[in-house]
Order: sequence, then C-alpha cells, then structure tokens
Amino acid sequence: MSPRAGKAGPHTLAFVESPVQLLNVLEWAHAHAPGAGLALVVLSPVDPMTRGQLRRMSELAREEGHEVRWEEARGGPAAPLQTIGGLAGPLRRASRIVLGDPFSRYVQLLLTITRARDLVVVDDGTATMEFVGQLARGERLVRWHRKGGRPGPRDLLLAPVSAVARHRLTPGEKRRVEVFSSMPMEDTPPGVTLTAHTFAWTRDRFGPPRITRGADLVGTSLVETGVVDADAYLEAVRSLAETHGATRYFAHRRESTEKLHRLAVGTGLEIVRPELPLELIARRGPIGRTVVSFPSTVVHTLPLALAGTEVTVAVCDIDPAWLTRNASPRARGFLANVTDTARDAHHLPAVPAV
Repeated sequence: MSPRAGKAGPHTLAFVESPVQLLNVLEWAHAHAPGAGLALVVLSPVDPMTRGQLRRMSELAREEGHEVRWEEARGGPAAPLQTIGGLAGPLRRASRIVLGDPFSRYVQLLLTITRARDLVVVDDGTATMEFVGQLARGERLVRWHRKGGRPGPRDLLLAPVSAVARHRLTPGEKRRVEVFSSMPMEDTPPGVTLTAHTFAWTRDRFGPPRITRGADLVGTSLVETGVVDADAYLEAVRSLAETHGATRYFAHRRESTEKLHRLAVGTGLEIVRPELPLELIARRGPIGRTVVSFPSTVVHTLPLALAGTEVTVAVCDIDPAWLTRNASPRARGFLANVTDTARDAHHLPAVPAV
C-alpha cells in the first residue's frame, strides 16, 4: 500500500475493467479527495490492447499515490470464484464503492457482497447515459446495443444478481448514490447525486498540446458490436478523411486487426493504436486542429479535456442505412441522441451511403 493510501484506501474501494474507467476514477479522486489515496482493483479483461492501456493507466494511478491491485479476473474457469473470494473481505470492510460499469456482470456480483452505504458510478462513456435513464425509469440494466433482444440463458441465470445490483444502485434512507459524469443526462433518478466531471486532473497533469494543421479521425467499435455494416463504415471513413484532409486514424481499443488493415489499405490513413485513453493522448499531443468522430463518448469528453486550446471536435452522424439487420431497435435513437447532446462539438451531416 502506498504511503497516502491509508487515508482513504481501506474505506474507498474502486473497481475498473477498462482504461477509461480507471482514468475517470482518477478524475473523481482528484475532485473529491485530492492528496488521499484509494484502493483500486483492476478486473483485467483478456483483450491485449485493453490490458496494455490498463497497465499504463495503473502506473499513472500509482504515481498519484493510489494502491492498485491487478486481478486476472478472466484467467480461466476458476478465476471468477478466486477473484470474488479474494475480494470478499475488502468488499465488506469498504464504506464506499466506486465503479465504472454498472452493466458488468462481474461488478454486479461484487455488489451483492458489499455493505457499503456510499456508491459512486464514474463515467464509462455513453453507457452512463443509458444507466442513469434506466435507473430513472425503473428498467432492468441492459446495454443499449443489446436492448430489444430476448434475454439469453446467461441473462436469465444472472437476473437475480442483476436485480440485487440494481437495488444496491438505487438511493435509499441508508444508501447514497453518486454519478460522476461528463455526459448529458435527460432523466435524473430521484435521490441520485449528479456531479460534473470536467477532466480537471487531465488538464492539470498534461499539456497544453502541440496542435498540427491537419485533422485526425477517431475510430469506433460499432462494427465490432454488430451495429454498423463494415463496408459502409469503411466508405464513411474514406470520405471523411478525403473531405477533412485527415492523415491519422486513432483506433478504438476494441477494433479488430482485420478491419484496421482494411482501413489502412483502403484509405491510406496512418492507424494509431493509442497506449492511453484518447483524452490523455490528445492532451499530451500532438493533435490535429480538427478531430472528427462518429457518435461516441469522445464528442463529449474531448472538448473538456482540450478546453482552452484551438482544437475543434466534430461529430459525424450515423446514416441509418449503415445499420446492420441485427442492430438493436434502440441503436438509431441512441446514436442520434449522443450526437444531438454534444453541445461543444461541431455537427457534421452523415456521409451518404453508397
């Protein structure tokens, strides 16, 4: 344990499964308890890109005085039981739980163990908007790109766990729930405290960046999640690169190697696999004078991380013709809402489908 972790570490326990979640836990700690460490548990995924970014973010967390516990939570059939068993004691002792993904089955299982009366949900991108809306409407917790489909056997098996987690994430007489977010919220659940996430730690820690004359494109995993057709996406990226004179494409950590190869060959763009969340990469620079993205978290977060610079963030709509047959009925409206609520981003029309 780090020297500073003793102030908050035994009482505040944070769980993260992605680099962005870890970044936002650091932001929350900076805003709420500057100078005090916390105990941070990484529930490591198997994806190599995500693991690499999490390793780098863990180094930054330790530099900030936080204790980091790396769990190979998906390292084999016995890993979940071993992980949960090893965390049972800290979970019961913690008075505050900070988490990044309330939709995670892993996190939901952990929430059934904790006795903490203070729960904090930090941003996990656009999913936070959906979580808050579902909590406000009293709906079951389902990721937006899966909404509308029939629950599978695994969903039915874990339904009781999900119901308990949802109850734990609902404020009550003896339970405080905070959402720390940079995302716009349409519905506010009764009793939930909404705290503005402004990327103050990121701006204090890095930059200002060197700004290049060109444009950069930001990738998305909408193809990988089955929402957008791969051929339509490739053509849209090619058109945007040509229109804006972009030379670099910042890949999402979940984008497949095959798709990125097609993009490189078909567009001539330099494919960049960031070693840190894009907000930190952009703040450190160099970064294009214009950053173009499809509807995603970064159209909300990059303007905050780059506040005070001359960088323009632009968002390109998703043409409904790009959606796959398997896309959730909720997908079109959700993506449009992400674009419409991006107050500080320049709005671009969708690239016509071919």
